[in-house]
Amino acid sequence: MKTFPNPSIATSAVKSSNLLISHQCPQCGAPAILEEADRLFTCAYCRVRSCLLQNDYFRYLFPGPHSENNDLIFFPYWRFKGTVFSCVSDGIRHRFIDVSHQALPSQCFPVSIGLRSQALKMQFVLPESSGRFIPPHLPFSSVLSVFEDRLKATLPKPVFHQAFIGDSFSLIYSPFFIKDKVYDGLLNQPVSSEPPEDLDAWLSSAKPPSKNIRFVPALCPSCGWDLDGHRNSMIFTCKNCHSVWRTDKNGLKKMKFAFIYEPGDNIIYLPFWRITADIEGIRLQSYADLVKLANLPKACQNSWKDIPFSFWVPGFKVRPQTFIRISQNITLGQPNEKLIRELPNAAIHPVTLPVEEAVQSLKIHLAGFMKPRKLLSSMLEEIKIKPKTDLLVYIPFLQTAHELIQPRFQLALNKNQLALAWNL
Repeated sequence: MKTFPNPSIATSAVKSSNLLISHQCPQCGAPAILEEADRLFTCAYCRVRSCLLQNDYFRYLFPGPHSENNDLIFFPYWRFKGTVFSCVSDGIRHRFIDVSHQALPSQCFPVSIGLRSQALKMQFVLPESSGRFIPPHLPFSSVLSVFEDRLKATLPKPVFHQAFIGDSFSLIYSPFFIKDKVYDGLLNQPVSSEPPEDLDAWLSSAKPPSKNIRFVPALCPSCGWDLDGHRNSMIFTCKNCHSVWRTDKNGLKKMKFAFIYEPGDNIIYLPFWRITADIEGIRLQSYADLVKLANLPKACQNSWKDIPFSFWVPGFKVRPQTFIRISQNITLGQPNEKLIRELPNAAIHPVTLPVEEAVQSLKIHLAGFMKPRKLLSSMLEEIKIKPKTDLLVYIPFLQTAHELIQPRFQLALNKNQLALAWNL
């Protein structure tokens, strides 16, 4: 059986791996090329700006030429791109991965799509897409466990915890056609000596694609003003009525936010998720508990027992080791400045990490500041974290020629890291 290349999991030395999607402007029909992380689309021809919404996850296809005697069959693959954090005895390790796997077990089709997602342009799967689309039979969680097992085999034992902080997971359809054998619809080459036995059953369950994506005008639902945001922003802002909006399957949803004021002209505000949670297995309810758990060099005061503990997680993508460091410094500092419930009159960095992924990283951050390290082996697996509330908070950083500096939390962030984080 011929298979596509199935590369080993990539390390954190990241190369460009954003999917490129051919599409048309929903307003004027002009051709456009989108990247998989794009959530704000601006047409180069009519200049209309639209927010991209999806129902659950994106579905893509490799467009293939139709055979005169055979309809194309589109076989499904789950694809995950992101960073995997692993807690082991010597600390926290991380790897960037871009992997795919069959969404339907079969010996007659390639195990993965290999490097095709990085080399070829794709299209959204739309109701008008022609061909027969075989639905996935394996849930993404099952395939994710395959990736997890593959990673654990390369790590020192034991592995106490893993967290997949992903840019995205998606379903990719690759074209095939059937004659006496299964043929690759792109290369016109056989990939299997005979058709799968369950092909008829699969095709009988195939349904026309449903409408999974839509574009809505990038206008504030409250006042009608133009929304601000970067092309890969998860959050959009309106400085006219001082509101913040996120996308969901039903449209734009208003959300709570605040910022910490800092005087000065050369200030940029970076987004952070402040998350409160119920934690089982250890005592971590107040700042006093944090001082003890992290073994901070401070004399614990009685008043600290009344200061509730919160996780602070960056709302933007950055290199994994920097992501851990920033979250640890802000969380250990526990900002208590007055929160202003409006947008700052200064530059704002876009939110590129949604709160759902920030929540997935909480135990990783906890493992980063727990002391002594031997607690990991005896406690980490038993600790349960259940998020309760979240708030988007913009924290001020001073801009210098090459760095962003937050002196209170002893943070310095190289500007190039943020500039290159679009590919993470």
